[in-house]
Amino acid sequence: MPNIATVLDEQRHYYKSNETRSYCFRTKQLKQLKQMLKTNESQIYKALKQDLNKSKHETLTTELGLLYMEIDFALKHLKQWMQPKRVKTPVTHKGSKNYIYQEPYGVALIIAPWNYPLQLSLAPMIGAMAAGNCVVLKPSEYAKATSQLLAHIVAKTFPSYYITVVEGGKNVSQALLAKPFDYIFFTGSTKVGKIVMEAASQFLTPVTLELGGKSPVIVDHDANIQLAAKRIAWGKFTNAGQTCVAPDFVYVHEQVKKKFIKHIHKYVKQFYGKKPLNNTSYVKIINHKHFQRLHAFLKNGTITFGGGVDEESLKIEPTLIEGITWDDPVMQDEIFGPILPVLPFSSLGEIIEPLRTINSPLALYYFGKSDRAFTYINKHIPFGGGCINDTLYHLANPHLPFGGVGASGMGSYHGIYSFKTFSHEKAILKQTNAIDFPFRYPGKKWTHKLVKKIMK
Repeated sequence: MPNIATVLDEQRHYYKSNETRSYCFRTKQLKQLKQMLKTNESQIYKALKQDLNKSKHETLTTELGLLYMEIDFALKHLKQWMQPKRVKTPVTHKGSKNYIYQEPYGVALIIAPWNYPLQLSLAPMIGAMAAGNCVVLKPSEYAKATSQLLAHIVAKTFPSYYITVVEGGKNVSQALLAKPFDYIFFTGSTKVGKIVMEAASQFLTPVTLELGGKSPVIVDHDANIQLAAKRIAWGKFTNAGQTCVAPDFVYVHEQVKKKFIKHIHKYVKQFYGKKPLNNTSYVKIINHKHFQRLHAFLKNGTITFGGGVDEESLKIEPTLIEGITWDDPVMQDEIFGPILPVLPFSSLGEIIEPLRTINSPLALYYFGKSDRAFTYINKHIPFGGGCINDTLYHLANPHLPFGGVGASGMGSYHGIYSFKTFSHEKAILKQTNAIDFPFRYPGKKWTHKLVKKIMK
């Protein structure tokens, strides 16, 4: 492990040289990042296969492809993002010109999770680079192969005084958080997010926290049940449910519950075969600790289908369970695995209160035809973002901000929101010398009446 204090000093010195601020520099680095990914695609596929048993298709669609899109989007719009934005001038400031300048913070620390170890490491870094910062990246030690690969290929592509990957476990994260970075971007659990925020407060370091929560799905009586089941099965069981915005549980209207279960079972078999544990492309659970935690949930309620496990390969079948209550352990915390509880409801009004108790999930998904019904849900339930008649897809749109609220996080990124996250908006007023309004100055009685008239 490099000396963290030395790395931070070198990066801060390089940042203060102003080298990272120019448009040419930023675009050159982003292009190099894209080339780094292209050059090392085969190793990336191997690393993610080793860490999570991801297929090439899943790696491309949920990791690499999203990164290529983010880089291309940033390159296309960066010049516009960097331009000072002129804003309106009120009558009290007549004659002046007012601007907002986007200024990089300096040296940013990015702490990444293990579930999408490539994408969730580099997607924030794209924003940090586009905004003109230096970066220290801490990948997850749980995804060891990807972490090692990132450390290797980043070191080959970028000088350490600009971008450095620091590997290690909890002690390394603690050592990093004990240093005065200029910005911290963390993706992970709410529990650890609180620790990160507390550490950042010691230096008044601004933070973005991308956390999680029990993201609900609501399937109403007028939904397209077949398509809903297909999209929910895809959203839930992609990456074996180890996705921060995966459907955590489903509220299904009692009129369509049987039909929904029938179709979701059909699509699980279509996606993963009759024996998912034998599917060589089916993602495994990241480690034994998480496997045991998920395995214990299978004792809750009644298994409708699935439930098979293979401890040696750390795989758990896509599983649907019924007969669940909010008192069951599976409903207490985010599941983060391929287990989907199904709860029935008869009217939207009866599920609002239970959904308000789960503390602002990262996502919510509604399936139904009624705009009025979704408006009702959207008005009463706080959540980070979501979809109507789909799952997960909102996070892949670079025009939309992605982030949580309350216990599911603070701040957002993707597209321009990544650039803004790693930029300070500096307000500048350029005053005219042609006129000088006397009412701003004390000493004359009539100025009070004039100011009162103008400002009230």
